[in-house]
This record gives sequence, structure tokens and C-alpha cells, in this order.
Amino acid sequence: MLKQALKPYKWYVAGSILMTIGVVVSSLTQPQFLKDVLAAVLANDQDEIYRIGIWLLAIAGLGLLSGAVNTVLAAKIAQGVSADIREQTFRKIQTFSYANVEEFNAGNLVVRMTNDVNQIQNLVMMIFQVLLRLPILFVGAFVLAVSTLPSLWWIIVLMVIFIAIVMAVTMGTMGPRFGKFQSLMDRMNAIAKENLRGARVVKSFVQEKNQYAKFKEVSNDLLDLNLFIGYGFSVMQPLLSLVAYMAIFASIYLVSGLVETQPEVIGNMASFMTYMMQLMFAIIMVSFIGMQASRAMISLKRIGEVLETEPAMTFQDGPLEDLSGDLVFDNVTFTYPHDTEPSLKNISFEAKSGEMIGIVGATGAGKSTLAQLIPRLFDPQEGSISIGGRDLKEMSSETLKATVSIVLQKAILFSGTIAENLRQGKSNADLAALERASGIAQAKEFIDRLEDNYDSQVEERGNNFSGGQKQRISIARGVIGQPKVLVLDDSTSALDAKSEKLVQEALNKDLKGTTTVIIAQKISSVVKADKILVLDEGRLIGQGTHKELVETNAVYREIYETQKGKEAN
Repeated sequence: MLKQALKPYKWYVAGSILMTIGVVVSSLTQPQFLKDVLAAVLANDQDEIYRIGIWLLAIAGLGLLSGAVNTVLAAKIAQGVSADIREQTFRKIQTFSYANVEEFNAGNLVVRMTNDVNQIQNLVMMIFQVLLRLPILFVGAFVLAVSTLPSLWWIIVLMVIFIAIVMAVTMGTMGPRFGKFQSLMDRMNAIAKENLRGARVVKSFVQEKNQYAKFKEVSNDLLDLNLFIGYGFSVMQPLLSLVAYMAIFASIYLVSGLVETQPEVIGNMASFMTYMMQLMFAIIMVSFIGMQASRAMISLKRIGEVLETEPAMTFQDGPLEDLSGDLVFDNVTFTYPHDTEPSLKNISFEAKSGEMIGIVGATGAGKSTLAQLIPRLFDPQEGSISIGGRDLKEMSSETLKATVSIVLQKAILFSGTIAENLRQGKSNADLAALERASGIAQAKEFIDRLEDNYDSQVEERGNNFSGGQKQRISIARGVIGQPKVLVLDDSTSALDAKSEKLVQEALNKDLKGTTTVIIAQKISSVVKADKILVLDEGRLIGQGTHKELVETNAVYREIYETQKGKEAN
């Protein structure tokens, strides 16, 4: 995936590699000139000192310029790759069905698009800023160190071996914990998200302490994990320095006896120590990048899981079709993912275009589940659902969107304007269409009172509107496209009796050709329906008009009598 993501930036990559070579050449060349300048100092050759000094400044300038340009190129590559992966991930999520989103969990997907992508961005930055130069630096420093003092080659080999052992032990201990780190991040994000979304419930039931305790437990686990990783690095760095300085001490001790007879060994020793420090730097940086790479590889895997996941449902390609509102459920059985018992069992019914269908039943009877199958938020495991004679699975997404609209019980609005929210139901809706839809939903009366009318701002999740106002805007969004099938999933529950009656009258008047499916807790909401379906524990146990069901269906009659008694009181 990373290789594919780098392709659009191949010229930046080429430039970064070229600049990396410049930085490494500068780093490896300077110790050689340092050796020569020390020899010139011992010989008191001022002209040679001046000449070598000019060369050192030029090489250092080349290294600085190459490093600066490389940093800019690496940043462009890292930022571009991370933006592309984030956008690619978001586009993929948009293809997911509701079941896919539930499978991953919304908070988990947010962490993958933010924290995991940031880990990948950091890895790419380090690859082009540091990692590419390390193999060249290591090999070059090793060869030049050995050529400078050939008799001490074994000290270099021992230093490399001991440093590699320290690195292997440290990485082997800390590496597996990066996977746990990401899991704890997911969990902490989920707790914070639940707490903020459910702030009213938390405040109402005085659950602040319990929520804090849950968050603190995960936060402390994350703290302990970070401390463990920090301790590992704090122990590793002194150990590596100790190995390097012991190697330098041994080298100085072994060549100290040659100074009197071979003065030039001083310059050689200075270059030798510089190359040894470059070797240690290369190994240490490989280890640090290895740690980051371990975390980034886990993030790459998590992003890959999203990109490789096939949507739980797919749509057929095809032209936009003009279908009727005839709705047919044929022996439909549906079970939610990971559930063992079906939520709907062998449901069969028909609705003619323009009819109003009411669906009632006790809590948990399967009413909302049935509603979500009509716009194909889920697919049934058995049976089929068709609209206008076409199986939902054979429809294109454009046809389904134009044919079916659903208004959920929980009104979800997006930040933006009222007009932008309404146009989610019909992207090219003009002002007349906005006014017509809001009039049907009884939302026009409060929208007209707003200073900016349809351009009035909607805050996140519609928090600047009341529950009833949000529900009316949601209904307007559902009817603006004049769908052939309109599903109202208890979507008038936040309205008062008068507003609910006005909405139903407007639906009957202005959407005569639309098949309306109303899921209701109150029988009074569907008493005038052409057909009422009675659900009980996922089964369809009765269908007919209100009058027929009161006379023939015991469950319906019991619900009706109970509600009638409450209304009388």
C-alpha cells in the first residue's frame, strides 16, 4: 500500500534520494579532511591549513544545503502520502454498508483515519529524511574507519555486535506493545466519544464519577505502556553510548604508544573516532526508526484492513429507473451480524402504490429492523424485497435513492445550513422545493422566523434546534425528493399531536402517489392507514385495517385498549 501511495510523488522521491547522497558524502568526507588538517597543524603548514579549511567549509555547506532541501522534499512526500491515504480511507468508508460501519465501530474508524495515518506520515518522513542515508552512512563509515586504522578493525566489529545485541533485546521487548497501544487508543477514544455524545444522560444520572473512572482506567493503562516504552529507550541509549565510548577508549589506549614514533596517528585517530560515532549513530537511528516502524506497520495493517474490506452489500450498475411505489416483502428473514436469533422471521406482505402502511408492535418486535430493510441499509438472509417489481438487490444506488427515502426516529442533522441539510435528499433542489418540503413537514413556520431562513446555520448534530424542530427538518429532507416509497420510523414522536396530525394530512395531500410506511408506537398515528401490520417477536401476526384488527387480532386489540385507557386518563 505504501509503495502504491508513493507513486504520485516519484520525482520528489528521486530528489530526496539525490539530496540524501549529498548529505552522506558530506558526512563521510569531512573526517578525511579533518585528518589532513591535523597533519597540517602538526607540520605548521599555514597554506595547507587554509586550503583544507576552504574545502571543509564548502563540503559542510553542501551537506547543509542538501539536508535542508531533503527535509522539504521529505515533508512534501509525507504530507502528500498521508493526505492521500486518509482520503482513500474515507472514500472506502463511504462505500461501506451500515453493517460494515457497525462491524468496525465508528470511533475505531476515526482513530484509523487520524492517529494511524499520522503514524504512517511520521514513518514516511523518517524514511526520506533519515533512513535512506543510514545504509550508505554505515557502509561508508565502516570502510573508511578500517582504512584509516586497519589494525583496529576488530574493535569496530565488536562494537557493532554489542550494539546490535542491545538493540535486538530492546526492540524484542517493546515492539509487541505497540499493537496494544493502538487498542488502548481505540478504547479511550470510544469512551470519550460516548461520554460527549451522551452528555445529557451523564449529567441527568450524575454519572460523571463513573465515566471518569472508566476513562482513568484506560488512560492509566496507556500511561503505564508509554512509561514502559520510555524506560526502554532511557535504558537503551546509555547502554549504546557506553558500548561506543568503551570502543573509543580501547582504540585510544591501543594507539597511544604510537604517537611518539608516528605523529600522524593523531589525525588518523580523530578520523577513526568520528567514523565510529557515525557507525553508532547509524545503528541507533535504525533502532529508533525500527521502533517507529513497528508502530507504523501496525497502523498500515489497520488501514489495510479498511481498504481491503469488501462492502457487505453492493449495487448493480444501471440507468436511473422510474419505478412505481408497489412494495412487496416475500418471506423475509433477517438476523443482525453476530446475533444467533433472527430479528425478523418469514415476513410477507404487499403494499400498493400510494397506500399508507402502518407497522405496530411491542418494543423489540422488529419494527425498526423492517424499516431499515426497505432503503436497503441491510440485506435479508432469506427472502426478497421488491419495489415497483424490481428486487432491491438488482437496483442501482441512484434508482434506490430516487425511489426510497427514510426518516429515522433519531433526527441526525449535519453542520452547515438548513438548505444544505435538506438538499441531502435532493441535491439540485431550488428554493421552491425547499419551501414545499418544509411546508409538508410543518418546518416552514419556524424556518421563516429565522433571520437567514434556509441559510441559517445548523450546529453539529443540530444542537441549536429543539427535538421537534430537528425532526421536522429531517422529515422535510425525507420528502423533498418526492420518493415513491417514504419510510417514517417513528419519526413524529417528538411532535405534539397537532403537528403530527398536520404532517400526516400534508403527506396525504401532497404525496398522493407515494407509498408511506409508518412505524409507530402509538396506534393513533396509524389508525387511518390502508393496512396495518402487527409484529410480535419478529413475526407478522396480523394485517388489515384498524377496524379489522381490533375485531380479530388479540395483540393489536390489547395494545389499542392499553393506549386508549392511557389517553382517557
